[in-house]
Amino acid sequence: MKKAILGRKLGMTQIFAENGAVIPVTVVQAGPCVVLQKKTVEKDGYEAIQVGFEDIREKLVNKPVKGQFAKANVSLKRFIKEFRLEDTAAYEIGAEIKADIFNVGDKIDVSGVSKGKGFQGTIKRWNFHRGPMSHGSKYHRAVGSMGASSYPSRTFKNKKMPGHMGSENVTVLNLEVVKVMPENNVILIKGGIPGPNKGLVLLRDTIKVK
Repeated sequence: MKKAILGRKLGMTQIFAENGAVIPVTVVQAGPCVVLQKKTVEKDGYEAIQVGFEDIREKLVNKPVKGQFAKANVSLKRFIKEFRLEDTAAYEIGAEIKADIFNVGDKIDVSGVSKGKGFQGTIKRWNFHRGPMSHGSKYHRAVGSMGASSYPSRTFKNKKMPGHMGSENVTVLNLEVVKVMPENNVILIKGGIPGPNKGLVLLRDTIKVK
């Protein structure tokens, strides 16, 4: 059965393995998530479950969404996400999904929105080389040649240029679950994951097993 859960990135730390090795880990507050709705092949054409994560005040939710939570008989949630699964029979509406669905050693993919860097030049955004730093060059961190002359008299699509950097959906594949603390709904994941601290992340079974 495929597994997935929503959580918040809390930050990074390190733990020691039994052999004394230092393992860098990211701490994730995973769940609890509540099942709001089940999608079926007969009714919707595919199988999925819709889950809610993190309580929210009533004044921040509009009436149509309130009705959705009332139908499922669960408290109001800040985030709603749909997980595509092969079999939804194991999930019931109103049931909780907690951190203990994952085990130590599981390989997972983590998705999140990367940190926004604002408008950046080509050196930071695309790792371009800088120009000579002598005073007479007058060319230090400029973009450089665009490659456009009398022919074709234009720049091609996807030319690497200055622009908005970061703040995009990123998925890191094949990360390892190092430790699960179900009493606190906390999962420790080896390595770094996308997004800032307190950012929303999605944890699910990996799709490319090494």
